[in-house]
Amino acid sequence: MRLGVLDVGSNTVHLLVVDAHAGARPLPAHSHKAELRLAELLDEDGAIGAEGVDRLATTIAEAVQAAEDKGCEEVLSFATSAVREATNADEVLARVKRETGVDLQVLSGAEEARLTFLAARRWFGWSAGKLLVLDIGGGSLEIAYGIDEDPDAVVSLPLGAGRLTAGWLPGDPPEAADVKALRRHLRAQIARNVGEFSRFGKPDHVVATSKTFRQLARIAGAARSTEGLYVQRELSRRSLEEWVPKLAAMPVAQRATLPGVSDGRAAQLLAGAMVAEAAMDLFGVTTLEICPWALREGVILRRLDHLPTI
Repeated sequence: MRLGVLDVGSNTVHLLVVDAHAGARPLPAHSHKAELRLAELLDEDGAIGAEGVDRLATTIAEAVQAAEDKGCEEVLSFATSAVREATNADEVLARVKRETGVDLQVLSGAEEARLTFLAARRWFGWSAGKLLVLDIGGGSLEIAYGIDEDPDAVVSLPLGAGRLTAGWLPGDPPEAADVKALRRHLRAQIARNVGEFSRFGKPDHVVATSKTFRQLARIAGAARSTEGLYVQRELSRRSLEEWVPKLAAMPVAQRATLPGVSDGRAAQLLAGAMVAEAAMDLFGVTTLEICPWALREGVILRRLDHLPTI
């Protein structure tokens, strides 16, 4: 079947169209996305403003049309942190459904972590042993650990790159005091949760998903995306320790000139790097591997698990 997944994230609205059947890997057929950065459009009360809602409804309508044009039999639609935590989430969801016909399913942070973990497990297989999976989105950080397809421990923290940039790093480049305050905040938040994972023992393999980690790996020397999905890409903590102060000193325009960094993500790159460095340090990770599959693939794989086999 041709299946569409519509991911309303904190940074982008992304439609991924795949050709898939039970027992096989999904083959990407089309991608349609728009950067809205909803995590940065919340007002003082934590609501998505009128402009943000207008843009969201319009973008979803365009994605629905793209899915129809590409012949999707089914579209799985979900929203993550920015919509999940918006104080006017119910109003936003009702308007989207009224204007586009899309009934967005809001994933909890735990569901997001579990589905991302499933994608990583299927990508690396059983031989990877116990996995620790890190995912930095625009609104939240997800961490999951386990040896099976369903992780033993998950946590979702409000430490997304977009959210932190808007709330903690207003300058361009940011003030040193703001960077220091954010560093202290990150480490305190992550450290509270380390014990929940360490009781299961040391992971055999540590992997990371998301655009933020891919960009960080790229500026640290990993292969570019044009070299394909199957090229191994790694990110070391040492590289992050070198890059964080460099990024902190750069204005956004200069960050956008770095390899693999898009204009729309350049502002968030420092906060993302700081989250990655803190998580790797507190979990004792020296090097991790980048996984090309993440939440969208997890949603697809879970749906395929429920298809009848022939």
